[in-house]
Amino acid sequence: MFSEQWKNKSVLITGVCGTVGSELLRQISHLGCERIIGIDNNESELFFQSQSYADRDDIRLFICDLRDREEIMRKMRGIDIVLHAAALKHVILCEEAPRDAVQTNIIGMMNVIDAAEDNGVERVIFTSSDKAVNPTNVMGTTKLMGERLITAANAHGIKADGTIFASTRFGNVLGSRGSVVPLFQRQIAGGGPVTLTDPSMTRFIMTLREAVQLVMSSVFLAKGGEVFVTKMPVARIADLADVLIEELAPHHGLNPQDIPVRCIGTKPGEKLYEELLSDEEMRRTLELQDFFAILPAFKSVYRSIDYTYEGLVADRVNRPYNSRLETPMSRIELQNYLRANDILNVED
Repeated sequence: MFSEQWKNKSVLITGVCGTVGSELLRQISHLGCERIIGIDNNESELFFQSQSYADRDDIRLFICDLRDREEIMRKMRGIDIVLHAAALKHVILCEEAPRDAVQTNIIGMMNVIDAAEDNGVERVIFTSSDKAVNPTNVMGTTKLMGERLITAANAHGIKADGTIFASTRFGNVLGSRGSVVPLFQRQIAGGGPVTLTDPSMTRFIMTLREAVQLVMSSVFLAKGGEVFVTKMPVARIADLADVLIEELAPHHGLNPQDIPVRCIGTKPGEKLYEELLSDEEMRRTLELQDFFAILPAFKSVYRSIDYTYEGLVADRVNRPYNSRLETPMSRIELQNYLRANDILNVED
């Protein structure tokens, strides 16, 4: 995980109170960085998180909004690495407030890029989403534009040793605030019903620890302008519901067979499968051990970059990477995966 390369670095984490941002802070705090700055606009969560690191002089957390260009500029002074995890991420809320989604996810991204360039930051990694692939909603569209802005930022570099910008794209992080797992857990604790949108729906899944470790690995793997797509196992959402019912119902004094499952239909704009790599992108994608590396579509307008990676598996990809085309885990495999990663813990 390139742990030695983090030593004595100054790191800025945006969205530090979010699920991914909090875990990034937790893991990076053990790697010997010179200092870590975290920013978020969630005052209450920021206060409580600050208490957890009150004994660490090298970690400072601040209220800051991506839309505040001048403050972003100030916070990035002396920073070596930026991990950009802040965004508006809830599909329905972004659909109802598209201007806010644009202000945070697009204008905010431009502020991060400009601040990184002006302050001579070494590397910027943007945490993107599967919803950026063939987007059907405002949130996904802003995430796609964020990826495009990050890729285009490399074209601005005049010096060969300028800021390296790259993105990482992954799917569902089990147990995160946007994951279906906490919803299923609450529904099971209440005796059901557990609600499914469609029993045939499939999704890529991974744990929070895995997601963050891969984000951190991509920081030093990036050459500039790429989108790294994390390789992930696939699960049927119906199987996930069944496994959670079987495992969790007894902890609440309930018989799994008494927990009903109700199909409520897909939500507007919701896909039955999840896409992480599109048909168009596969033509310019390299396969690595843990990632697919999507190279810029317009390499001719960028400074010359040698996209050579250690551990190259294949120099071309022959099919899109989506959950419909991948073999899902069996229920036993899914159960073992959840157990091994402590996803089945029951909160008191």
